[in-house]
Amino acid sequence: MRQLEGQVVVITGGGRGLGRAFALHLAAQGARVVVNNRNRVVDEHGLGPADHVVEEIRAAGGEAVAEHGDVADPATARDLVELALATWGRIDACVTSAAVSAPAMFHKSTPEAFEAVIRTNVLGTAQIAMACSAVMREQRHGRIVLVASTAGLHGEPTVSAYAASKGAVIALGKSIAVEGAPRGVFTNVLLPYALTQMTDSGQGMEPAYRDLMDAEAVAPVVAALCDRRSALNGEVIVAAGGGLRAADSVEWGSAPVPRDTLDPAELAELLDRSRKGPAHSYTNAKDGFLDFAEEMTR
Repeated sequence: MRQLEGQVVVITGGGRGLGRAFALHLAAQGARVVVNNRNRVVDEHGLGPADHVVEEIRAAGGEAVAEHGDVADPATARDLVELALATWGRIDACVTSAAVSAPAMFHKSTPEAFEAVIRTNVLGTAQIAMACSAVMREQRHGRIVLVASTAGLHGEPTVSAYAASKGAVIALGKSIAVEGAPRGVFTNVLLPYALTQMTDSGQGMEPAYRDLMDAEAVAPVVAALCDRRSALNGEVIVAAGGGLRAADSVEWGSAPVPRDTLDPAELAELLDRSRKGPAHSYTNAKDGFLDFAEEMTR
């Protein structure tokens, strides 16, 4: 039996790039797929990217339906859930791959441009995951894969809005992973590197890595996270070119801060001292606070 036989997966941004690769791979593993992609461009027959992916899946013997809403519109989340339930009666997994970027130096950007990225990448992701999560919690089973970026971990010049949005998605994923676990709804965050329409814009992918960074190489990780046998939850995974890395947020060792004055040189020395201490990671912010507070009272 194939890995995802009979499971129902909702995927946003499924018409192009990474989302397309994910949708095709999930279908090849037996999933029934709701492919979402907004129709910015259609062909002479009025078919958009999601329609063409659905055709590919069906031609290969799979099951899929297309949905053309913009994830930034709250109605799209409702429509996707209703379509999945009306077609197959359940939702087993959700993959949020839809995203936009608006490259610009931060001081040359505009509030409107910044908001447009946040609206699609953060609110669009949250709205879809929220609607699917509600169904999954009733089922007491579900797998959510939020697609973010290492820009959200490390920052990235000229794409401050995109980096900020993906950092928010990482925090969102770690938060809802804790909430969903008691109801069997597990959430993980994927940070892929791949050559896509988005990453090949501007300066583009370095020539030496173009052949390695194909979107299809990341798809097996998505399928494994969607598999009902997976017990992974709250993971942040960097994946590309046939490899992966586990990623985490880290706090280093503690250093005492004087209560009167602190000059910049002293602050720099304290930070150096902290980085020489042990690394700490936590499943949630409260655990981090309690650990820090306890250490400060010793």
